[in-house]
Amino acid sequence: MKFIISGRNIDITPGLKEAVESKLGKLEKFFTPETEVIVTLSVEKDRQKIEVTIPLKGNIIRSEQVSTDMYVSIDLVEEIIERQLRKYRTKLIDRHQEGHDFRKEFLEEEPSNIPEFEEIKIVRTKRFGMKPMFPEDACIQMELLGHTFFVFSNAETDEVNVVYKRKDGSYGLIEPEFQ
Repeated sequence: MKFIISGRNIDITPGLKEAVESKLGKLEKFFTPETEVIVTLSVEKDRQKIEVTIPLKGNIIRSEQVSTDMYVSIDLVEEIIERQLRKYRTKLIDRHQEGHDFRKEFLEEEPSNIPEFEEIKIVRTKRFGMKPMFPEDACIQMELLGHTFFVFSNAETDEVNVVYKRKDGSYGLIEPEFQ
């Protein structure tokens, strides 16, 4: 695996770099050697945060963990990613996504070895009319509804977009990018 480690409001010391590569290196059993792992370490007040993104063909595996100690955050994020991989391994194979970024041994592993494996079920479908609106208006509508996200038709682009409330209280906009 190839690690790309960066920091925000934190110097990446050799000790931190070694801890990240050592802990996340345990994931090598799942991926091919060419797989990139993008790691961002950041500090905000007493919050020590690690964000890990592993781009794969057609998917992104991502986790972020926050604690008061960066080394604890590193431990937590590795556990979460491994759990995600084991849980969704069957889904990756079933969808015929070739799994070219994964090791053959991982893809052939028996599902009975997967803890917390659950079937994904959609239990409700909603339909609603979408009138064109600007992203700022969609944020206001989202707040009025008391939701954390809102799907709308963007009046500027005529595309379906999503606005969402971020953890820091600001807003985000998701726009489609067809590939």
